[in-house]
Amino acid sequence: MVDSVQVEDAVEREAELAAQQRKIVNRLRRAQGQLAAVVKAVDSGADCRDVVIQLAAVSKALDRAGYAIVATAMRNCIVDPESESLTQDELEKLFLTLA
Repeated sequence: MVDSVQVEDAVEREAELAAQQRKIVNRLRRAQGQLAAVVKAVDSGADCRDVVIQLAAVSKALDRAGYAIVATAMRNCIVDPESESLTQDELEKLFLTLA
């Protein structure tokens, strides 16, 4: 039998997951906009230094989104180890892929 506390916890976790996904999508959209600016700068013959600085910003934004994705998966794994989420080894490999 599922009690109301378990249901409330599940609803809260789902809301938290949805909020994290929104943040990740926002980070990716920001990176997408930054990348569009890099393409435009290259097309217009912008200064190499400016292009590299913008490209570094894109790279950092993508890294942060990747870390947020892995961190969210890790939290889900800790909260609900019986779920069909990634194994500890799979999470570690994903994390190291970003490093």
